[in-house]
Amino acid sequence: MKRLLICLLALPCGAAAQISAVKARLAQPGDNRARIVIAEDPAAARAVRSGEVQAKSVASGYRVRIFFDNSQTARQKAMETLARFKAAYPSTSAYMSYENPYFKVTVGNCITAEEAVALCGAISGEFDKAFIVREEIPLSAFKE
Repeated sequence: MKRLLICLLALPCGAAAQISAVKARLAQPGDNRARIVIAEDPAAARAVRSGEVQAKSVASGYRVRIFFDNSQTARQKAMETLARFKAAYPSTSAYMSYENPYFKVTVGNCITAEEAVALCGAISGEFDKAFIVREEIPLSAFKE
């Protein structure tokens, strides 16, 4: 009996689905009378699944934008707004970014729109121009 060994060295996203398709194709009877038995180490299956989870390193979520400007003094104003927010809400994450030509200050890491609405309502007294934006948030931000 001949044995076929398939080794997976690099696992792209969707590897579990691809492996399942290969297993299904190999398990179908062919014209010859060969018998194929697929033995999979459970540790290998777990490695494939964990690799797919790690491959997706961002989640779609919401943040609240408290500053958005492109004037000549926008950088300074953004830094001041960021510092003011961090002083008022030290337990809430805050980020300053620049996307030509705008400086932006965005706060929070909200998974649901309801969380973002609650955050926006809580800070709207001090940051009256706050509005909700949808963003791709790194999964590492949710561990903090």
